[in-house]
Order: sequence, then structure tokens, then C-alpha cells
Amino acid sequence: VRSDSQSRYLTDLSSEVPKLLLTSSLPQVIESLPGTFFNFNEMIENGEEKKLRCINSQLSFLAHAYIYSDNKPKKKLPKSIASPWIRVSKYLGRPAVLSYASYCLDNWYLIDKNKEISLDNVALINNFLGGVDEDWFVTIHVCIEDAASEAVRSTIALVEETSESKIEMHLKNILGSLEKVNSIFKRMPEKCDPYIYYHRVRPYIFGWKNNPDLPEGLIYEDCFDNQPQLFRGETGAQSSIVPTLDALFNVVHERDELREYLDEMRLYMPPGHRELIEYVEKHSKLKEFINENGDLKQIYDECLQEVSIFRTQHLQYAADYIHSQNTKS
Repeated sequence: VRSDSQSRYLTDLSSEVPKLLLTSSLPQVIESLPGTFFNFNEMIENGEEKKLRCINSQLSFLAHAYIYSDNKPKKKLPKSIASPWIRVSKYLGRPAVLSYASYCLDNWYLIDKNKEISLDNVALINNFLGGVDEDWFVTIHVCIEDAASEAVRSTIALVEETSESKIEMHLKNILGSLEKVNSIFKRMPEKCDPYIYYHRVRPYIFGWKNNPDLPEGLIYEDCFDNQPQLFRGETGAQSSIVPTLDALFNVVHERDELREYLDEMRLYMPPGHRELIEYVEKHSKLKEFINENGDLKQIYDECLQEVSIFRTQHLQYAADYIHSQNTKS
């Protein structure tokens, strides 16, 4: 019962984040909570993963809102949030930092439960400041994940497949799925303005690794022997879509630092996603099969082309939404 009443309180508190940030009262609210206020051990013991994913998302929003509530980030997170956040994150197999999973995968609901996932039917559960630009930025990613699910299903099937006709069918599925992904991704500028994104959305999703304002990392009060921890912030590079497809197509990234960075991003993914990528990497023989069966080379190349379009679009957005804004500020 205690866990349920606490999770209700947490839901109410996290839904107030935009108001508490606006009024500069969020730090005071968090600091006034008793150190052992939240305890979700019962849910952890019962393995209530779905609820815990939601709780992890709420704790992530509260923690980041607290740390970035002022011009300079706070260097210590109070025990009331730090302790349960670490326990819940550990159960979910991820570090206690806002990750793509908490920001996007576990942070949406259908407006009309009888309709499909689409940009007209997805809303966010948790926000920082809220508003059209923040919501659109995240719901675009929710819809991309949904559109890519067909490609992921076909990837799993392709790992063991040896029939040419079935391989062709699955490659066509992947192609159609990725075309949908790219058509959704192109819609980002419709309702997410680069200036608003840079100044109102992005500041809250930073981590505390390679963060010049937190050079030593973040202290989680009374956890990790009060030693500062270094975790990276939320990024689309923590999505498992492209790494899973890279694994299927046997794509290897040449630049060592990029490869290291992408491998590091896996630590922030749900364990099941990491395991899937590793499984596909280990077992995919698709490239060999295509080399031996030239008939499927065209469709294979078209799939690679769609992945390349996605990467190029991502780089373009990084230029428009981050680099060009950075030079103006």
C-alpha cells in the first residue's frame, strides 16, 4: 500500500514540474522531502517492471529539474530522490540519469486508446517546462520508434532466415518501415523551433559527463560513498533502432572515438535492447548472403540508403538545433 500511495504522490509531484520550475520553487520542494521519503522496494521485490519504468521516468524528470533549476547546475542531488532513483535504475539495468528510455520510450500515452500511435494521438506523461516544442520533439521520437518496430521484427527474423524469398520479403518490410521513419523525422521543424529547443528544452537533458559546469560529475547524497558520478545525458544515440540495423547489415564504424561513443551509449539502453543488438551482431550473416545472391543487392542497398538518409537528417538537425543556436548565444 505504501508503495502505491508513494507512487501516486510521485505522479502528482512530477506532473507539477513545469509549474515548480516556473516559480523557482522546485529546489525547496525537493529539499524539504525526508531523506527516506520514497521507497519502492516492494515493487522491486514483486518485479513490477512496467510501474517501475514509469517511476524511473518520474524520478529522472524530478532529478534533472532539480539539478538544472538555476543558471548553474547543482552539484549534489538530495537523498530523497537520489536513493530511490539509484535503486529503481539498478533494477532496470540502467544508470541513474535521464536516458532516452525514460525521456521517450516510457514517457507517453495514447490520447484515444482505440486509435493507433501517431503524431495526432500521442501525448507526454512528464515534461520539464512543457509546451508545444518540447512535446513535439519527444512525440516525434515516440512515433519513430513505433514506425521502426516492423524493421526490428524483420531484423530478428532475418538473423536465422536462409530462404531467398523470405529474406526479400523481410528486406521489403525493413525498407517500408524505414521510409515511414524518415517521413516522420522530416516533420520535426513543423512544431519544434530551434531557438526554443536550444534554450528551453535542451538545458534539462544534459548529463554530468563531459559537462563543463559539472567537471567532476554529480554527487548522489549518501550514495556511492558520496563520490561524484559521471553519466552522459539523454540523446537519440541511446535508441536501439540504428544499432540493431547496423548489426544486421554488418555496418562497422571506422572512427575509433565514434565507435567507442556508440558502444558507450548501449549502457543507457534497456538491457533487452542491448542483448538484441549483441545477438544480431553475433549471428547476422545477411551481408554474406547478399554477396552470394546478387538478386537481392538492390533492395539491400535501398535499405542502407534509408539508414543513411536518417543519419544525414540527424546531422542536419544537430547543425540547425544546436550548433547554429550555440553561435548566436
